Amino acid sequence: MKANYIDYSETNSFSPAIIRYLENDPELSPFINFRADIEGFRNLINTKANHCNRQILTEVLTEQYSRPGHSIHNSVSNNIDLLLKKSTYTVTTGHQLNLFTGPLYFIFKIVTAINLAKELKANFPDKDFVPVYWMATEDHDFAEINHTYIAGKKIAWNIETNGATGRIATKEIANTLREYISTLGVSDHAEHLSKLMQSAYAEKSNLADATRFIVNSFFEEYGLVILDADNRKLKSQFSDITYRDIIEQNSFRNISKGSKELEELGLETQVNPREINFFYLNDNLRERIVFEDNRYTVLNSEISFTADELKAEIKEYPERFSPNVVMRPLFQEVILPNLAYIGGAAEIVYWLQLKQNFDFYHVDFPILLLRNSAIITNKLTAKLSRLDLTLKNIFEDTEDLKKRWVKDHTEHVLNLNDELQVFDNIFENLKLRTHKIDPTLAPSSEAVKARLHKAMKNLETKLMKAEKRNFSDALVQIDSLKGKLFPRGGLQERTENFGLFYVKYGKEFIKELVENFKPLDLKFTILEE
Repeated sequence: MKANYIDYSETNSFSPAIIRYLENDPELSPFINFRADIEGFRNLINTKANHCNRQILTEVLTEQYSRPGHSIHNSVSNNIDLLLKKSTYTVTTGHQLNLFTGPLYFIFKIVTAINLAKELKANFPDKDFVPVYWMATEDHDFAEINHTYIAGKKIAWNIETNGATGRIATKEIANTLREYISTLGVSDHAEHLSKLMQSAYAEKSNLADATRFIVNSFFEEYGLVILDADNRKLKSQFSDITYRDIIEQNSFRNISKGSKELEELGLETQVNPREINFFYLNDNLRERIVFEDNRYTVLNSEISFTADELKAEIKEYPERFSPNVVMRPLFQEVILPNLAYIGGAAEIVYWLQLKQNFDFYHVDFPILLLRNSAIITNKLTAKLSRLDLTLKNIFEDTEDLKKRWVKDHTEHVLNLNDELQVFDNIFENLKLRTHKIDPTLAPSSEAVKARLHKAMKNLETKLMKAEKRNFSDALVQIDSLKGKLFPRGGLQERTENFGLFYVKYGKEFIKELVENFKPLDLKFTILEE
């Protein structure tokens, strides 16, 4: 594939907040630790005081990869062993357990982590860097992950669920699996992908194991380490903060303060902290903990605790306390020797909201890196050339683009600006004449002028529509191109499943992403097949 790169600001697809972050807006300095560049990583490596328990981390990872039905590649095994060394760091991305991996950006996040680890190793050869995929197995919002789109078709797994999505049994997924496989077509790569999905969802007992199998199959050769933090040993390291935060509600105050300060700078915040930012997790239950009537109550259950009972419960069963979206990042940084978090635009903004909470608990705040984003297309350069368009043009609003294209290619003048100016001059003279006769007639002349302006603008619109019909072939091509690159009106990566491309290229598709994604260049990638 051939790659072209443009600034994120030129895509018209990212929020002003993330553009300000990418452009190193000095107003955002209090909400970050170091910048996402080599110098920033050098500074973090030199100052990082990570106290994670590497022995427990490697034990848990080894246990998870040793489960029946899971294999471990030498590259993964070596990276797990490297985590025992103090000179080894992780770079982490995380995501929910999207069905069939969900949208393309699921894959893009992982490739960004892999390439960042490689780039850091090239710049700091005396250190080691391990890419980590954090599986969001405790998330309970099944509706967000129970579907995917491939070639425009929505495929959904509609079942009633409760509790953490990672624990959902896959025994009822057969019909959805067949529907997905049927969209892949007939080819060697399609057959390979079909067998892989069959092995994942038909042979693994739950969604966590199925997702681990899929991700490991694609990325094991790159040394990607997959972590499921829904684990007693890992959560025991966080139990002191868990108890303290529930009792003292520190995260609520800290994050609320940071959020307010960001909003005062004009940023739209992404998450809202609660007074208590933990769920109680057990079997098919994941419910918020609230403080009511001097007791810590688990909503929609009969479970409640006094402060002393809560402390005992956390000590005895740390695995039952599940951090929510604002506390999960802190948990992550406590248990990993982590340097960077790779996330989407909205994730980066909500991490900015968390900085003061990290400072409060004396936990190092990681460098925040926007994941690589891309559009993948076929023969785009030739198509754009025929239409006399540039790469940047494809990111314009469709109707604005078509109007501008018609104006650029018509032989006629489609605006009535000159005529309107003539009318304006005429009405200025009329206003003077009517004022001399009767000053109260001025509003009447203005009303006539307004009606005429509206009529002229309507005529201008009709001229554009008529000329569009004359260029209908070209405009249909623009509509088709935009529809393929921006399905459902948004970036391709936010809707389309990777399977559409895997059936063409197989594992070469992953290799192309690895070859062309450049994490620290902070550019949007356009990949042309």
